[in-house]
Amino acid sequence: MFLSKIRNLLVKSKVRTHAPSRVTSLSNSCEMRNNPFVVKPFLIHCAIVSPITFMCCSVCVFLCVCVCVCSGQLQQSLLAFGRSNRKLMRDVMEAQQRALDILSSQVTKSLLAECIYSDVIFPGHRVDDQRRDCSDIKDNLVSVVPKIPSGIYIVHPENTDSSFEVFCEMDYMGGGWTVMQRRSDGLTDFKRSWDGYVDGFGHLAGEHWLGLRKVFHIVNQKDTRFQLHIALVSHDDVTSYASYDDFRLDSETQFFSIHLGRYAGSAGDAFRGYNQEQNQDTAPFSASDVDNDGCNPFCFIGNCTVESCSIHHNHTGWWFNQCGLANLNGSPEDTERNQGQRMHIVWDTWRHNGVPYTIKSVTMKIRRIATNN
Repeated sequence: MFLSKIRNLLVKSKVRTHAPSRVTSLSNSCEMRNNPFVVKPFLIHCAIVSPITFMCCSVCVFLCVCVCVCSGQLQQSLLAFGRSNRKLMRDVMEAQQRALDILSSQVTKSLLAECIYSDVIFPGHRVDDQRRDCSDIKDNLVSVVPKIPSGIYIVHPENTDSSFEVFCEMDYMGGGWTVMQRRSDGLTDFKRSWDGYVDGFGHLAGEHWLGLRKVFHIVNQKDTRFQLHIALVSHDDVTSYASYDDFRLDSETQFFSIHLGRYAGSAGDAFRGYNQEQNQDTAPFSASDVDNDGCNPFCFIGNCTVESCSIHHNHTGWWFNQCGLANLNGSPEDTERNQGQRMHIVWDTWRHNGVPYTIKSVTMKIRRIATNN
């Protein structure tokens, strides 16, 4: 009789378990997990029907919850994996770009070296295809090398017997500048004789005077015209410039007299000054041992009587005319003036509130410009 009751109970439970169940659908299992008002009645219903049915229903709900949890974790893992892959790809691309930049730089240097050493010779030799100045070097390399570096190059101007080294500025205002003078730290002694200023002295990468003879050969080539650019920096780091659209020198027999074109700039035209007595344009070059300064027998500079402008300007050489308002070969050091001498770099038309700037560095550079042939 007891067994008969159990059998009837099982039969009834089977019938009831087949009753419509809107919460037992596996497709809604995630909804069940997230909605206790659905899951709890469902489990209570199973417990009332049968302990066995209750256990089965509990296992099903647990499995559905596990599936949903695992599915969420898997989705998060996939997202993290995707982000990691994107970062890895970015790192790889950046590394490839760096490698390409290094390779491009090496190729550029190789091309530049090949172009320079195949077309420019060393001193004491002569070939037909020479680079005559920094402008010529720039014009011939610009189509081969994307960025031409500034530095020391070898040039061979027309109608000269040998080549020589110059410093070319290739970054400043379009490049192609041949540096003829630089003062910056005072480490090079500019107290030189006539021969020193004719031949040149100093270190091309630093302070130097290229040499009057070399500059003469550069600016007096056939069918060429050069401009002169003077860049000035004061001790408080104010910058200025003076530019002349034509620049040339006479020969050594005429003491390398200077000839200047039209002025432009922000520093004033100190070469010409404010009156004819201060005008250094067309003046011959003077040094401490070769006096062409126009002080015959002496000049009056302020309250001073000056016999030699070179000695008055610390034994430096320049195109003096009764001394004038310019001498870029003075000292860049911020030292006090010796009695009766002007030690500093001088460009007296560059002023602030009526007072000339104290100049700590200057560069004189020349560049070829187009001619109307």
